[in-house]
Amino acid sequence: MLADDALGESREHPGDLSPYLAAFERIDADPAHLLVVADAAGEVVGTLQLTVLPGLSRGGALRAQVEAVRVADSQRGQGLGQALLLWAVEEARARGCTLVQLTTDKQRTDAHRFYERLGFVASHEGLKLHLETA
Repeated sequence: MLADDALGESREHPGDLSPYLAAFERIDADPAHLLVVADAAGEVVGTLQLTVLPGLSRGGALRAQVEAVRVADSQRGQGLGQALLLWAVEEARARGCTLVQLTTDKQRTDAHRFYERLGFVASHEGLKLHLETA
């Protein structure tokens, strides 16, 4: 699902699973991270990653970062994405977070509308710096 659209297709390399497996092991070993998978009859149909981040701002509040939200094409428009995000918000609340944040590519205008319908507000401008790897 990570490579299942034009943006993902250009940056993901599903032919070599070794970096994905190594990343999974690092994420799975850290209790601040949670990988969530939705399945239907044994088939993966949705994913997201929830990370709890401590911070000094907002009175030392915990915040949750939502990443890698994906829903299989066959499941879109059926409420799965909403269920995943609402679950993530409640899980963040249960873990003591006072804020849930996420980023989405500017090209994903449908995703922007989706997140806004769920109450997310585009309150900040996100910036990224891509680093060369050795």
